[in-house]
Amino acid sequence: MTSAALAPRATRPKRILGAGQKIRVLIVDDSVVVRRLITHALKDDDELEVVGSASTAASALQKIQLLKPDLLTLDINMPGMSGLELLPILRERHPDIRAVMVSTLTAHGASSTLNALTLGASDYVSKPSGDASLAPALATLQAELVPKIKQLFRFPSETRSSSLMEPSAPAVTTAPPARVSSSTQRRIEHQVLAVGVSTGGPTALATFLAGFPSDFPLPIVIVQHMPPVFTRLLADRLRALTGFNVVEATAGMVLEPAKAIVAPGDYHMRVRRAGTQVNVTLDQEPQECSCRPSVDVLFRSVRQVFGATAIGTVLTGMGQDGLRGAEELKRGGAYMIVQDEASSVVWGMPGAVAQAGFADEVLDLSLIPTAIMKRTGR
Repeated sequence: MTSAALAPRATRPKRILGAGQKIRVLIVDDSVVVRRLITHALKDDDELEVVGSASTAASALQKIQLLKPDLLTLDINMPGMSGLELLPILRERHPDIRAVMVSTLTAHGASSTLNALTLGASDYVSKPSGDASLAPALATLQAELVPKIKQLFRFPSETRSSSLMEPSAPAVTTAPPARVSSSTQRRIEHQVLAVGVSTGGPTALATFLAGFPSDFPLPIVIVQHMPPVFTRLLADRLRALTGFNVVEATAGMVLEPAKAIVAPGDYHMRVRRAGTQVNVTLDQEPQECSCRPSVDVLFRSVRQVFGATAIGTVLTGMGQDGLRGAEELKRGGAYMIVQDEASSVVWGMPGAVAQAGFADEVLDLSLIPTAIMKRTGR
């Protein structure tokens, strides 16, 4: 399926900062309370500098000229021009400036945030609720926002990852994962595709799923790091955009070919065999890698049920969720494909898997569906 709505926006590489340079942040929000809260959340970090604030989008455009920010924290609903209306202008006039949306955890806020990500926002954080006490709200905002800003930039102390040639020996394990020879791999009849993704995921998943035919022979299980409400809307949106059968998981849902099941926010999703069927289970056991749902949790269960007949894929995302799960899949003989750095919004999750030596292929996002189809003999 081809559509302008599915055309991936050009992935912008991390902005490389000079020695001693800080990330310059402009706060755009019509609430003075939120502006002050974000300022306090960022002011103590030595690598960030709040250069100003604006209460409207029009004011933000004027201040961008004067203050030269690297990033905006951007409210969606503001008087006059909205944050959604500002994003295309920002992309056209100031393509190097990143935007992180500050969104409410409501159905309307979730829908608007997904629109913002499609329009070019890099990421989002949850807006503190009005009844939250100051100290916890500040701590939560700081814990969410600071790393999401920093993930979009490269500091001089960071070494740029080189293009991957041959996978290196795993540096995070005491024993290498089980390897299956290429000739054996070709004879495997794959039975499931398991996907982990985070930052940049909604756009990446639209491109990814659009690359499969409606009669794709495998069930797909997906962990996308998102809060409740967001994941249901994401599944609905992906189904509408791609024509692929995408649903949010419910307990006991059966895995079926050409059906993509997205883990609901705040629930781990696992697969379990029940007679001749495989279904999903949901639970709220402790977070792993500070995530629930967690890619590691899903991948471990996929190895237990499917072993070498699984294909694992890790797409763009911050952090290392999926690394341990990928290790488990490889020990079980599964085939692992990860997105490359150039096409990723953030190469944290796929990069961790690739650099540990657990990736059989490291590919541009647009090429991954074709590689998977070849593995299925199509």
